[in-house]
Amino acid sequence: MSVKLILLVGALAALASAVPRPDSPPVYGAPHPTYKQPGMPFDFSYAVKDPYSGNDYAHAQTSDGHVTSGSYSVALPDGRTEIVEFTADHDNGYVANVAYEGEASYPAPAPYHPPPSYHAPAPSYPPPPPHPHA
Repeated sequence: MSVKLILLVGALAALASAVPRPDSPPVYGAPHPTYKQPGMPFDFSYAVKDPYSGNDYAHAQTSDGHVTSGSYSVALPDGRTEIVEFTADHDNGYVANVAYEGEASYPAPAPYHPPPSYHAPAPSYPPPPPHPHA
């Protein structure tokens, strides 16, 4: 009987130690392999020219799935146009050639005129009547 009891207690102890406890750290295995997806070819372009708001910019880009190239331009507040031509790939990264067209112009600042000083208006209500017991 005592042998059976010792075996039973030993089996229960082994079973209890084999069950993962919720406060123990998780066990991780090797990461799953990742595979680089091939690039997808694409081609797009757009342009905005709105004289009312002053917006003037454009962007064009193409890719064969390996190398992406394109250009974009934007009208700057100083009157110049910034033109960026670029290529990007996994070997060389992003390579840009930035050029500017036009001359920068900075208008003279407007002279400062302080606002008129404030003068409190005279009260428009009559003075209170005299107190009857005064």
